[in-house]
Amino acid sequence: MALLPSSHFLALPRPDVLVGPPAGVVDTTTLAAHDFDVDTRTGFMPPDPPLTRLPSRWEPWEQLLDDAQSYRLQLGSKIGITDEEKARSESWRARVAQLPTLPTVDLYQSELLLRRSHHVLAWTMHFYIHSLPQGAEIRIPAPITVPLLQVCVQLQLPPVITYSDDVLYNWALKAPSAESTPALDNLRCITLFTGLRDEEEFYLASARIELRGVDALEIMRATMDELFIGDVLAARRITRYLHSLVRVLDDLARLLLAVRDGCDPDTFYHVIRPWFNGADSGTRKWTFEGLEDHPGLRVPTEISGPSAAQSSLVHALDTFLGVDHHTTTGQVGTCATGATAVTARDPRPKVPFLTRMRTYMPRHHRNFLRHLGAAPRPLRAAVARMGDAALTEAYNAAVDSLRRFRDAHLRIVALYIINPSHRGEGEGEAATGVPGLLRGTGGTDLVRFLKGVRDRTSEAAFPVERGAP
Repeated sequence: MALLPSSHFLALPRPDVLVGPPAGVVDTTTLAAHDFDVDTRTGFMPPDPPLTRLPSRWEPWEQLLDDAQSYRLQLGSKIGITDEEKARSESWRARVAQLPTLPTVDLYQSELLLRRSHHVLAWTMHFYIHSLPQGAEIRIPAPITVPLLQVCVQLQLPPVITYSDDVLYNWALKAPSAESTPALDNLRCITLFTGLRDEEEFYLASARIELRGVDALEIMRATMDELFIGDVLAARRITRYLHSLVRVLDDLARLLLAVRDGCDPDTFYHVIRPWFNGADSGTRKWTFEGLEDHPGLRVPTEISGPSAAQSSLVHALDTFLGVDHHTTTGQVGTCATGATAVTARDPRPKVPFLTRMRTYMPRHHRNFLRHLGAAPRPLRAAVARMGDAALTEAYNAAVDSLRRFRDAHLRIVALYIINPSHRGEGEGEAATGVPGLLRGTGGTDLVRFLKGVRDRTSEAAFPVERGAP
């Protein structure tokens, strides 16, 4: 489907330079298109491969991350970790602690530099934390803490790896291409914890979904234009658009399930997934050192790991179709990347998990979702108002295809998280080498949460027995 720019929806190519202060809430009703940072060719992914190296002033950060990968640092909780592996990790962590605290102010005028800085520092922090010996106190050295938190203030992001760090801004082309849109089979990852193809394929599965989802964004744009018109011909065109959306959503489910072709579930669960964990996923407190010398920096409270629930594409689909997930829960939130957020023991106000996950999205994408949610002519209400049987049927078909996508998600979570955790039961935490990964939260709660999301998707459909709303 050809993409057409729209002044109120999809964005023009991204600016490299920030305009104005990053703090505060933007009034999305007056935003120019480019402020949403959504590209007509690549959607929420950047139209060009992300920056892969910071300028020389910040080369020490890049070198530490390079070395963490080339040394093949191991999880500190790994069963059978050798003395050599322990020594290599300890030596690398000592270098992190001895690094000078590099200034960040010259990064502030470039969105691309800020993104790369967040990527490098957050990945380095995760390498540092998860290579620590099991049970060791987690104290993140000031040379990482201070610049990471300063960058996070500018980006309005938490100081932890996010979906944008391991998917949106973690890709390059395998081979040079003149095509304006990257081919799904021409992508590779920039940064990996393990160096394994399994890990790369797990990230790329989400990247391919993001790129295929560009057609869904175009369908949303075209539909919103027709909703503005609102006549009989508009209803017919929207009906066609929704049937096209069904095909796109079914493709997204297929791409999600295709992760099985390149990523082994047990390898993912035991070797890859533990690197993603944020503070919410374990029992050890994360202490960020160096804040006493920087009174403007605050102790972070949002430090969950990366999650596909941080995908703006999936949130946009829910918002467009009028699916309501705004319910509080004490259950576990999770998604395809396997990061968990245990809200039952969280002292913060009980904010719905999917709402919390928006704070982990790039701020321009959050603005996009707010703008979409504030549309004066929501699709679901328009379908109800028009009373057109064919339109209602097409709308229900789109909702059902989104439910099928969530069914596919449930299958992946069962295959990559629930089943491996059950195979380790009866042998204690030593079986997984990851204390608290599912213990204390429970696979049953995880499934209940995801089934709730799936069921609320189905509830958006209009009752078939009425024929029309």
